[in-house]
Amino acid sequence: MARLVAKGYTQKYRVDYDETFALVAKINTIRVLMSLAANMDWPLQQFDVKNAFLHGDLNEEIYMDLPLGYNTSTGEKVVCRLKNSLYGLKQSLRAWFGRFTSFMKKIGYRKSNSDHTLFLKHR
Repeated sequence: MARLVAKGYTQKYRVDYDETFALVAKINTIRVLMSLAANMDWPLQQFDVKNAFLHGDLNEEIYMDLPLGYNTSTGEKVVCRLKNSLYGLKQSLRAWFGRFTSFMKKIGYRKSNSDHTLFLKHR
């Protein structure tokens, strides 16, 4: 499968982006959840969203050159404005996680104060 990847390494700090984002669960959160699951006999599930970065909404205006092999009929140099995040952009993970967080809140979950990767839903 071919994948379009942005040249994120060409982005300049404070010009193209203001901050980076790493989505890492705290080890204590994982330990507590594993312990609860074992003691309460809860089933555990894990999933991987293969194209997650393609579903983030960008807040910034980001442009990129056309991929190799794509040309305009007139031959003039044009660029594309990205509406959604793309693999390789510094903003991709934050954009996807922002959209994911909005969805989780919409269906009744709230983000934990102690770990931003943990969502809770009270019954």
